[in-house]
Amino acid sequence: MSALIQLNDVTRVYEMGDVQVRALDGVSLTVEKGEFLAIMGTSGSGKSTMMNLIGCLDRPTSGSYFLDGLEISKQSRAELAHVRNRTLGFVFQNFNLLARTSALENVDLPLLYAGTKAAERRSRATEALKRVGLGERLDHTPTQLSGGQQQRVAIARALVNRPRVLLADEPTGALDSKTTIEVMELLRELSTEGITVVLVTHEPDVAAWAQRTISMRDGKILTDSAVQARAA
Repeated sequence: MSALIQLNDVTRVYEMGDVQVRALDGVSLTVEKGEFLAIMGTSGSGKSTMMNLIGCLDRPTSGSYFLDGLEISKQSRAELAHVRNRTLGFVFQNFNLLARTSALENVDLPLLYAGTKAAERRSRATEALKRVGLGERLDHTPTQLSGGQQQRVAIARALVNRPRVLLADEPTGALDSKTTIEVMELLRELSTEGITVVLVTHEPDVAAWAQRTISMRDGKILTDSAVQARAA
């Protein structure tokens, strides 16, 4: 494997009036292609800031971030939007689905915004829904789906542009334990298929599904453990 995500001595400082808040403090991190990484930490630890930087939603104050060899801090807003659309997929705790719109139409929205033709949108959205096990639910609206099925629709929407990196921010926070297992099994399967998965969670049981876990506190990485080390 080769590095897909590379953070080098990254800091992110926010100005809060006369006070500077150091949300990230000299973080260095490498994530390989196809790796399944979990980022853990309490509120204020820096994990959400880390996710925003990896997702090209924010820029470092200092240090450098390379995504597949591209230095993100040097890209324009338009270039960052292109990177997000073509390279990254996002999944959140709240499914963010349109309530009166079918699963198929929810999934093809990113393609609609990208100007993809209708026939290709339908084909790729159908493919994405089949990939997450919802090939028989194309015309169902979110109100006709369980919480786990709604999250699968959200994952399909994140996959429809065929991203290289899937960013999941507390994706099981609104799900029961049984459904959590189903969603985590799907994320692990996607990782084995070559998609790099970066998961933010505060739940150790959820983080245990990943190949590797980092824990954060006060904007720093405290621990970085491979699954073999945790098992031992």
